[in-house]
Amino acid sequence: MRQGGRKRPLICVTSLIQKQGSQGRLPAGSGLLETAQGYCVAATWFHPIRWYAILLVLSFTLLPGCSAIRIGYNQADTILGWMADDYFDFDVAQKQDFNTRIDRLLKWHRHEQLPDYARFLTEIKQRGQRQLTREDALWIAEGAKERFRAIARHGTDDAAVFLATLTPENIRALEKQFDRVNQKFAREYKLNGTLEERKRARLERTLKQLRDWAGTLTQAQEDRLAALNDTIPSADHLRHQDRQRRQKEFLALLKSRHNKALFVPQLRAWLTDWEKGRAPEFDKAQTEIYEKRVALYLEAERMLTPKQREHALHKLQGYIDDITMLAARSAGSV
Repeated sequence: MRQGGRKRPLICVTSLIQKQGSQGRLPAGSGLLETAQGYCVAATWFHPIRWYAILLVLSFTLLPGCSAIRIGYNQADTILGWMADDYFDFDVAQKQDFNTRIDRLLKWHRHEQLPDYARFLTEIKQRGQRQLTREDALWIAEGAKERFRAIARHGTDDAAVFLATLTPENIRALEKQFDRVNQKFAREYKLNGTLEERKRARLERTLKQLRDWAGTLTQAQEDRLAALNDTIPSADHLRHQDRQRRQKEFLALLKSRHNKALFVPQLRAWLTDWEKGRAPEFDKAQTEIYEKRVALYLEAERMLTPKQREHALHKLQGYIDDITMLAARSAGSV
């Protein structure tokens, strides 16, 4: 059971969880990928798998250096175990069962998915050697979403079996953790602040991501990005409500966890169709936000100097090399 005040080792955990959000497009990241920050909403047994998918589909968008990918991937079983336990407060038997199942998923992913990720990132790099277009942005977004769905589809059956072991105590722990993450979201996105405070916080996040990729930005670049940022509507309150909706859906879904024939298809649908059930107001806002964030990142990409573009491409190549190395290790172990 949970012990008061326990602390987690910090290697890669901060990088894995720092971008929580649910804009409903694809994982949090930098460059164009920030336009689709969060199909990942609410936590389930797939909450850790969801963050694992983020790391592996577009790991370069979350981790500060190439070695962090290798460290994070090779410690994924431990990291995911911590994250799942934070949500459900497992007993000893559940921890062992979870670890067995997550190891099985990791082996499949390393062998079957990593080579595809390396090819995906290589194509992104090739497109990035010229100016990116809106079509490129949409291709990246759809590619990332589909790779997440592949993990969800593959792991749903195993997840359903595990979720059937949850006790009422696990469900209460989950509800409490939902409350904590919702409070954290409200603080980080300044839901109790002014509109200007929320826009400023969003701009700071955006500039930080772009600096991570391009290096130092000029004042003219930052001023232009600030102007574009001001045109993007703020829907953080609607995002917060949508996160809570998804959480309630999952809690309701768990009530059928002992009926496998009913539970498995419902769980798979919940995991792969995260936009279903959105409030019309939020859906409309998200469409506008998505288009304007694409425009912002395309403008940022067009403003890159040759040195900044080379910086970004070099960093991306480092991630490709790391993922290729991890995939090669998998091939050598088969």
